Order: sequence, then C-alpha cells, then structure tokens
Amino acid sequence: MRSSLNIILASKSPRRQELLKLMGFDFKVVLKDVDESFPEGLKPEEVAVFIAEKKARAFDDSITDEVVITSDTIVCINDQILGKPADREEAIKMVNILSGTTHDVITGVSILRNHQIISFYDITKVSFEKLSYEETAFYIDTYQPYDKAGAYGIQEWIGMNKISRIEGSYTNVMGLPTEKLYKHLMALI
Repeated sequence: MRSSLNIILASKSPRRQELLKLMGFDFKVVLKDVDESFPEGLKPEEVAVFIAEKKARAFDDSITDEVVITSDTIVCINDQILGKPADREEAIKMVNILSGTTHDVITGVSILRNHQIISFYDITKVSFEKLSYEETAFYIDTYQPYDKAGAYGIQEWIGMNKISRIEGSYTNVMGLPTEKLYKHLMALI
C-alpha cells in the first residue's frame, strides 16, 4: 500500500526500518543526534514518550511537508529501566535480571507534522525462562545486543528459545508498535 505521506523515519534501527517497510510505507531515513536524558520522577511510559518527543522536536525547524516518525523503546522491570547496555558485562547483568521473570517493553512513538506532535506508547509483557550463565554468555557473545534495550532482541536466539510468553504487540518488542502506528498514519491521509 502506498500513501501520499512524505515520511521520514528518524531511526538507525534496522528492525524499525524493516517493520515500516513491511507496513507498506515508503520513507527515507534521516538521523539527528539527540540527548536521550530525561528528568527524574517520570513513569517508564512517560520516559519513552519524553525521549521520542525530544527526537521529534529536533526536526521541527528543518521539515516542511514531511511526516517524521521517532520512537524510543525501554525495558522495565520492577520500575527499573534497562536501556542499551554499554558493554558485555552490563549486557550479561541485564539478561540475568530478566532471566526467569516477566518484564514490560515500552515503546514511545512521536509523529511530527506541521509543527504538531502526536505521541503514544504501547506496553508488551514479556516472560523469560530461566537462563544459565552459559546460555546468557552464548547469546551476548553471538548476537552482541548492545544496541537493544534490555540487551536482547525478541527476533533472535533468545526469543526463539527463552521467551515463554508475550502479552501484547510482538512488533512493539521489536521497537515499533505497528498496529497503533498504522492507525495514526492512516488518520493523516
């Protein structure tokens, strides 16, 4: 399906790019460096939306008729936010925290058009089976998930073998809640 929207996806994530392409939209990728810090005291879903909106605002003065899509995905367990791991040690620590538990994956999405931002979020509950140290080390060393919140990708080995249940959107866990995004984009046509 082709649309009349002139879409910019502001994400270097190959997963987000693949998902938007599978949704049937043409788009170009444009990146801007944005500080992803956030104020203390925000709820996890507010953090995801805050960062997505910050990314969208970075485009406000540089677009005319384009629609800019930005997003931010976080993993949250017991109110602890797990972002992208800095290194192998932090990645192993994150996966160990998630091992044998259920956590939330929250993606905030912002759509910028004509100086107006529409934002929303989605939450998916993900249940991990217990991982041994060897399984965790194998996963981290093989897939090097340093660009993924919570140090894992559901579409990789860990998702195939150690995720026992998800409640909610699978694509949200990949970084883009496509069902909700589609509805918002179609409302703009």
